[in-house]
Formats: sequence, C-alpha cells, structure tokens
Amino acid sequence: MTDYQKILNNNLLNVCIDILKNIEKNGLDGNNHLYITFKTNNSKNIVPNWLLQKYPKEMTIVIQHEYYHLIVNKNDFNIGLSFNNKKSELKISFDSITSIADPSVNFGLNYQFNKSDKGIVKKKKKDQKNKKKEYNASNVINFSNFKKN
Repeated sequence: MTDYQKILNNNLLNVCIDILKNIEKNGLDGNNHLYITFKTNNSKNIVPNWLLQKYPKEMTIVIQHEYYHLIVNKNDFNIGLSFNNKKSELKISFDSITSIADPSVNFGLNYQFNKSDKGIVKKKKKDQKNKKKEYNASNVINFSNFKKN
C-alpha cells in the first residue's frame, strides 16, 4: 500500500532543505526570515545544555540578522545563533523539524511526522491498522460505475 503521507512529508522536508541550502549559498533576501521549530530531545541534535534545560522538548529558532556558520548536510544542518547575546552552535537533524515558516512572505509548512519520536511512529502504525479494520464493502466506491461507455 502506498504511504502517501510519507511521500508528501519527504517532499515537504526537501522544501525545507532547499530553502536552507539557498540561504547557505546566497544569504537572506530583504525582509526574509525563517522560523524553524524542532524537537530538542531528538538524540541526533546538538543543543547547548542551558538551552535544553529551558526548552526540553521543543524550541523555535529564528534565522534572520544574526546567524553564522550555516552548513547544510545530508541529514541535518549546523548553525550558529545568538541567544541573549550568547553565541551558540546548534546541530539540528532534519527529522526533528516540526515546522518552518517565513512570516515576511506568509509561507509556512507543518510536518505531520517525526521519525525520531518512536511514540508517534508507533501510534501512526497502530492507527493505520485500526483504519484497515474499519474498511468494509459498504465503504468502497466502485469506480467502474462511473466509467463512460
């Protein structure tokens, strides 16, 4: 069975990666700025302990005026940001990202998956099993009834 949500999410994630690669190469244009929300408790992320204490589950970073060392890799990106005038380096795994937005152009994407959160993945699999059980002949549309002869 085709997992359309997985295909959609992979493509949406590629949009995020392409945006970050463009910023890495060309910087930000005009008033553009990016909000990226991610799960801080993803084991693949590297976040300073003092930030983890403040944001143990999720945080949003803003890429705008003060960012440095943006490096986009295959599975993650590295960025330096300033938090209350304290420079910090972060490594953020793409599979920990839950949303990305640029309010200056009214753009945003929310991701409905998180590979690193096994609880969510298991729940989805369980929900899919339950959905399969719900299907019966009365729920199926026979498209041959709509064919033009």
